[in-house]
Amino acid sequence: MSEIATAPRRPPQTTQMLLVALKARTFIALILVFAFFAVAAPNFFSTANMVIMSKHVALNAFLAIGMTFVIISGGIDLSVGSIVGLCGMAAGYLILNGIDVGLGWTMHFNTVEICLIVMAVGVAIGAVNGVLITRLNVAPFIATLGTLYICRGAAMPFSDGRTFPNLTGSADYGSDTFRLIGAGTWAGLPVTIWMLIAVAMLAAYIAGRTPLGRYIYAVGGNERGAALSGVKVDRIKLFVYMFSGLCAALVGLIISSQLVAAHPATGQSFELNAIAAAVLGGTSMSGGRGRIGGTIVGAFVIGVLSDGLVMMGVSSFWQTVIKGLVIIAAVVVDQAQQKLQARVALQARVALQAGAGA
Repeated sequence: MSEIATAPRRPPQTTQMLLVALKARTFIALILVFAFFAVAAPNFFSTANMVIMSKHVALNAFLAIGMTFVIISGGIDLSVGSIVGLCGMAAGYLILNGIDVGLGWTMHFNTVEICLIVMAVGVAIGAVNGVLITRLNVAPFIATLGTLYICRGAAMPFSDGRTFPNLTGSADYGSDTFRLIGAGTWAGLPVTIWMLIAVAMLAAYIAGRTPLGRYIYAVGGNERGAALSGVKVDRIKLFVYMFSGLCAALVGLIISSQLVAAHPATGQSFELNAIAAAVLGGTSMSGGRGRIGGTIVGAFVIGVLSDGLVMMGVSSFWQTVIKGLVIIAAVVVDQAQQKLQARVALQARVALQAGAGA
């Protein structure tokens, strides 16, 4: 009798179903946009379009993975699009010109060395963001906004604002394989997709299986509480911005390889798609909550939406409006889910206390 009296009362079945639907909202949204464009755009499911769309999704997903860590920690990174452009220009400059070390000597690099240098550039810019935020107490929005302009401007002097063309590399220096990053395939899949799988698995492992991942959630959920618990908050924030910079550098490499060219304006507004994918995937803008898997699905929703609207001939102006509406809807639904979960938890606690007092 006592066990029956103290057992917590389960919420009504309709409430449980609503909670499940809200938690699975990103998958439901993905199914809906796929179904809609399959009917509205005749060539949407063609093989060629699927390959093109998967590459677009991969670019957004790379940035969104890094952005997810940043947002979970309670921050924001507006500089990722500019880092993409700067890193693409750095790759183009290294391929075409190498580095002048003086005395008439020029150091040229192979593909691996170019990739490592460009990734180091992205990590270094992320470290600058982290130092500005942790050491100088600059708000993440302002710090990364400033870095956005700095990187965008710094990408111009490489070529006086012009495009680096014909980034085919040289067999003499071992840089002729650079184009394989964006155009190569392995086991039937583009190399870009394999890279995304590797980065996503690494990020998911960090987030779900390591103390570092737990600290990132703790910092975003309650920064002061995490600090009092011994978490090195500054180091955690430094890591998330460096990781975001690394993801942006990878995108810069991939785009310059795919296009066999680099332009300083590449990556404009990419940060908005990254934020949108993270939010659609369930990452809370207030920090402390989010999953890499959800972000990947969110990136697919954004990619499918963009690709489908282009195939339907919708103007870029209305595409932007529709994306904005989708993001707002995602935030509203997320808040509704949080309120419902809190209400269910409160009802269960009240029922438990009532049972214990009976």
